Amino acid sequence: MFAEQVGETISYEKILAPVDGFVGAAKAFLAQEGAVGCNVTMPFKLDAFNLAKVDDQAAKDAQAVNTLMNSINGEVLGYNTDGVGLVNDLLNSGVEIEGKRVLLIGAGGAARGVISPLLKAGAASLTIANRTKAKADEVATAASNPKVQVVALEDIASVAPHIIINSTAASLSNELPCSLEDGVLQHCEVVYDMVYKNSPTRFMRDAAELGVKTQIDGLGMLVEQAAEAFYIWTQKRPDTSDIVKRVRVIVEQGEKRN
Repeated sequence: MFAEQVGETISYEKILAPVDGFVGAAKAFLAQEGAVGCNVTMPFKLDAFNLAKVDDQAAKDAQAVNTLMNSINGEVLGYNTDGVGLVNDLLNSGVEIEGKRVLLIGAGGAARGVISPLLKAGAASLTIANRTKAKADEVATAASNPKVQVVALEDIASVAPHIIINSTAASLSNELPCSLEDGVLQHCEVVYDMVYKNSPTRFMRDAAELGVKTQIDGLGMLVEQAAEAFYIWTQKRPDTSDIVKRVRVIVEQGEKRN
């Protein structure tokens, strides 16, 4: 869709790498004539990080790469576009990040990759809460930024967040990633769930019922991180607004069939 929009002719196809053979599969692909780069999905993002030359801060934070590119000097460069995708989706949705207190639920790779882009976008503070607090401490230490703090999951109301981002998979099981009671949402303007379905997740529904004005799922982030990868490869930035709508229709049709 991006290529069609900006007048590029590309071949974008799926390659299934063996679980223990990612590096060989990636090198074989990138060695082909005309190979510009590729996206990398789980469970290979750490393998891609180790394979590539990484100058991208978000990829360093996440210790994960989702976009590889052949450079003109023969090096394989690695990037993580998830955080930029999240920030762009928030901004496109009219969400103000600058000066806001952000609460990030979860401390996995998805959380790690969005920290530096959110801070770069001007968040006043970014607080991580995770079921295992030690893991959140580890992520905060790695971020090495005074604006990044950690709080126990049961103490999130003390953050008084303006924006709450769920980076966990809780919504896939129709569970809440955190309690929304006891004043957690008192100052909350936006909840963002990285999970996307053909209908709002429980996290989004409950927040709406409790008075949060804006609820956003992760479909726009999916499109925006892909747009950032496309820009890295081509230096052309597609207009994503119409494409998000088209992809949502595809997701809804796919879920109905399933």
